[in-house]
Amino acid sequence: MAGITFTEGSGLQDSIYGKCQEPIKLFLEKRGEAFEQHSMIKELFCVSPSKSFGEKFTSMTAMDGFKPVGENGAYPVDGMREGYSKFIEHMTWKDSFSLSREIVEDGKLMDLKKKPAGFIAGYHRTRERFGAALLGAAMGGKEEVSFSGKVFSCTAADGKCLFYKAHPSILDKGTQSNQFADAFSVDALGAMESAMQDFRGDAGEVLDVSPDTILIPNDYALKRDVFAAIGADKDPATANNGFNYQYGRWSVIVWPYLNQFIAKGLKPWVLVDTRYNEEYGGAVWLDRVNLEVRSEIAANDANVWKGYSRFTAGFNDWRPFAVGGIKDGTNLIATGT
Repeated sequence: MAGITFTEGSGLQDSIYGKCQEPIKLFLEKRGEAFEQHSMIKELFCVSPSKSFGEKFTSMTAMDGFKPVGENGAYPVDGMREGYSKFIEHMTWKDSFSLSREIVEDGKLMDLKKKPAGFIAGYHRTRERFGAALLGAAMGGKEEVSFSGKVFSCTAADGKCLFYKAHPSILDKGTQSNQFADAFSVDALGAMESAMQDFRGDAGEVLDVSPDTILIPNDYALKRDVFAAIGADKDPATANNGFNYQYGRWSVIVWPYLNQFIAKGLKPWVLVDTRYNEEYGGAVWLDRVNLEVRSEIAANDANVWKGYSRFTAGFNDWRPFAVGGIKDGTNLIATGT
């Protein structure tokens, strides 16, 4: 987020509130910067500015490639077509807080900081919760989620939930799954990684998907199992402590915001290819208007601070993501092995 834009109403500098305008601005900016540094949005979504009412995302199918033609052979005519597309429309977000004239006159420093702190925390918490709501609902196989009274899509460009057992190809090259039943284990981790590395494009071509990040909710058992699987260079399950090839290869995101948006008892774990997500726009986050804050005097003499922003998020390409631990998902490892 490129900072906060401030606007002051006329007469504020000459009023009783003039002395608190700049300190509150500075406080809001510093709090905003602190939240930005710890945000998981930029780690899980392709964040981009937008200058339109909404944005259309699409892809192109692969070409057949070069063919051997021999000496002086004719040039083959290759081609591609548009793949699935998704239009994501912006949403307007607002909030406000007020400081009474009495609080300012009496110099109640605690209240002068507490309300601005809650205001900026609420803005960034909303962004985190919104992103978590989309991913959490998708982990549960939902095609949409209700967030603060508004409904948002959890489907990718192919019209299926981001996590689904039978993502179709626009060229009828069969279906693919990125929704798996296996609970987390070192074997399931290796199997899901291999499955993602074999994800195909709409023309059936092998893509360069290579997951590098493990995303989990704040669950102690999952944290224990994940770090046990990737946290040591030796394999504790073998008598001679053979080399653990998973060591040092993964970034781990434990996102507590996910917890309130996943079904009780569900222990999902997600692999993410952050590079592919960034390059091909898998999960996209669009900032139309960064946070704008306006300060004005109300009819009751209160100093009202109003916040306005426009942003949205959604899913385009499902291939940067795969989820495990989903009861009705595809089995990575055959039962009984």
